[in-house]
Amino acid sequence: MANWDNRYFVTELQDVVHGAPWSPVFTDNEARRLLSLDSDVIKGAFYMETAWFLPGKWPDTKGPEGTIKPHSHEYDEVFAWVGGDPDDPYNLNGEIEVWIDGEQNFLDRSFIAFIPARVVHGPINIRRIDKPMFHFTSGMGKMYRTP
Repeated sequence: MANWDNRYFVTELQDVVHGAPWSPVFTDNEARRLLSLDSDVIKGAFYMETAWFLPGKWPDTKGPEGTIKPHSHEYDEVFAWVGGDPDDPYNLNGEIEVWIDGEQNFLDRSFIAFIPARVVHGPINIRRIDKPMFHFTSGMGKMYRTP
């Protein structure tokens, strides 16, 4: 029988985004948030969230402002999208457009991005998803918020 101390482990989704105005609501057919963490979930923890992004009609379901609107944080942030094909894990099997500090980037390979504190990032547009992608984001702030 499994046994763990909930002072250290999170095994179900906790809503930590707190209605971030730059992040849209995704339907279950678009993305499935999996696990999340911040100081409200475990006292003293920093922000982290994970999700699966699924094939579908990207970017048709999101408006012209992008899947995730431009924003910044008072803390460093790391985010990643990883291709879900275990036989070809570096192939993203899709394409994501990421704007960082006013510069446009197109990625079709699994990636991790480091965003220094106060650097504007976004819009982030999911251009295409052919196979599921795993996503995570983490920041050294106790809560996910903008300045």
